[in-house]
Order: sequence, then structure tokens, then C-alpha cells
Amino acid sequence: MAKRKAARLGIQLVIGVLLAVPNMLLAQDFYKDKIVRFIVGQAAGGGYDTYTRTVARYMIKHIPGNPAITVENMTGAGSLVAANYLYNNAKPDGLTVANWNSAFVLNQALDDANVRFDARKFGWIGAPSKGVPVCLIMGFTGMKTFDDILKTGRQVKIGGTAPGSHSIDLPLMLNKMLGTKFSVVSGYQGTAQIRLAMQRREVGGQCTNWDSVVSTQKDLLNANGDDKMTPFLIHARLNDAEVTNVPLFSDVLKNDTHLQTYKAYMSQMEYQRPLTVAPGTPKDRMDILRRAFQATLTDPEFLAQASKSRLNVTYVSGEEIETIVNEVLSIAPGVKENLRFLSQAK
Repeated sequence: MAKRKAARLGIQLVIGVLLAVPNMLLAQDFYKDKIVRFIVGQAAGGGYDTYTRTVARYMIKHIPGNPAITVENMTGAGSLVAANYLYNNAKPDGLTVANWNSAFVLNQALDDANVRFDARKFGWIGAPSKGVPVCLIMGFTGMKTFDDILKTGRQVKIGGTAPGSHSIDLPLMLNKMLGTKFSVVSGYQGTAQIRLAMQRREVGGQCTNWDSVVSTQKDLLNANGDDKMTPFLIHARLNDAEVTNVPLFSDVLKNDTHLQTYKAYMSQMEYQRPLTVAPGTPKDRMDILRRAFQATLTDPEFLAQASKSRLNVTYVSGEEIETIVNEVLSIAPGVKENLRFLSQAK
């Protein structure tokens, strides 16, 4: 009896493999002579754009069939336009890959009416980095440290993209939790535009990702006097001399409720600039894209280019992102209520 059961199981396994092989081969052939379209939810010249173009350039080598690529910027609402487009309009064929701000998953949890997707249903390919948010201020404001900002009590204009991005959410959280007087000027298409606004002295600072600053705004860090940009708060301790003595957000948030709320908000930083495909994309094609993405992030040529472009690379798998997304969409009611003001501020 045991031998017959083992034989049946063996036959079933062989049949399963034989049935799966044609599907795998079809998926391998699918990308031949095709064009894979990469959509960047932020403007050209910023961190999202730089990461996506660099990843796309090398990822395509690892997709069977050697398809061509095209990269386009679909700006609007801090990349929410791109996310909504992918979910509601893009064909689920594995030929459209979009990069957008993971913060909008939290916006879904906060019942933001502008979010027209269910993040659980996206096909998550992976993310090339983890985020370390930082807030910075320009020398012409006359301030350099967070203590300066608190003591002077002056209003400082902070440049932001759109509600849902930490360029806006972080200064609003600091206003609510610590009494700062940041005035957020929103509507910039990306960090490249905020950089120009700071240089024109339209705004006095910004909150963004440290790797984006290092890769695209190093000259402002190295400037002098009024033209110098100085970090005053950062999310995590880094082995980087320029932020060694910069206080952490968690250091200044003394209230336990505020600290727990901040930690819930920061879960989005565990998968920055994620690559996604539309709901309903065939699993075999998504698996190909996931394998290609993983291979890219260990590709020596890619890593050399990433280092040259000062991109901080940390591979986050699609499976890991799915787990985090489910956790974000299941936050405790109390924490959700504490974060509600972010959606109400819209």
C-alpha cells in the first residue's frame, strides 16, 4: 500500500512538472521582440528617476528574450497618478512596470479617497533600496540645527511634492508633535524641482531620502554660507561623516504615543521605490521579472554603475514587500487615528 501511494505521488509530481514546463517556456518566449515600459512616478533628475533608469538598463539583460525598454516619467500627486494608472489602466501583461512612492500604501490604510487601488493586489517585483529620510535646511535661513529651529520659533518654508510623500508628511508630523512652524509649499514635481526652489530661495528646506541627497544634491551639502544645505534630523544612524552627529527623529520624539505613531509611519521605508506590475499579471511573467530584478541587484556591472551614481542598493524581495504591505494595512486603530491628520491635511 505504501509503495502504491509513493508511486502515485511520484507520477503526480512528474505530471505536474510536465504541465508546468510549457507555461514556463511560453513565458520565456513572451518577452522576445517586446518592449517593457518602465514608468517613473516622479520627475526626471530626482532619486526615483535615477534608480529606475539605472535598474531598467541592467534588468533588461536578465529577462529572457532580450526585450527593448522605454522609460517615461508620469508625474502628478507625488507619484499617485502613476500608481492609480498602473492599477486601473495598465494592461496586466507584464510589459508595464511602475515605480511609485510606497507611502501611498499607508494612505490606503488611512482611507484616503485619492488612493484608487488596493495595494494587496499589485504584483510586487521588489525594491532596490530602503529609505533613510532626512530633513535639511538652507544656510540663508540663518539656522543649521534642529535646536536652532525650535529656539527661534520662526516659520520655515519646506518644499514638498504631494500629500502622501514624506516631503510633506514629515514636516507636518513635526509641527503636530513638537510644535515646529514649518510651512509646507507643495506641488513640486520632484526633488530636482525642490532643489531649484531652494537655490532660488523660494523655500528654506526639504525632507527627502538621504540617498537621493547624496546622489543628486551633493553640491549643496558641500557649498558654503547661505548656499549650504545642512541635515538637521535623520531617520537612522549611518556610517557617513556628514550625518554622524545629526539627531534621530526618534531622539526628539519623547512622547511614547508619538514615537509609536512615527514607527508605524516609517514602515514604508523598508521598501523604497518599489517596482510593481498591474493586478492580474500572469504569475509566470511576474516570476520572470522578480528573478530578473534579483539578478540585476547582484550584477557586477549594475553595482559598479550604482556606486558611480552614489546609489545605495539594498535588495528587498517582492515577497518581503507583500508581508510589509499587509502589516501596514492592518495597523492598530489607535495608531491609525493618530496618523489621521495626515489625510485630513490634504
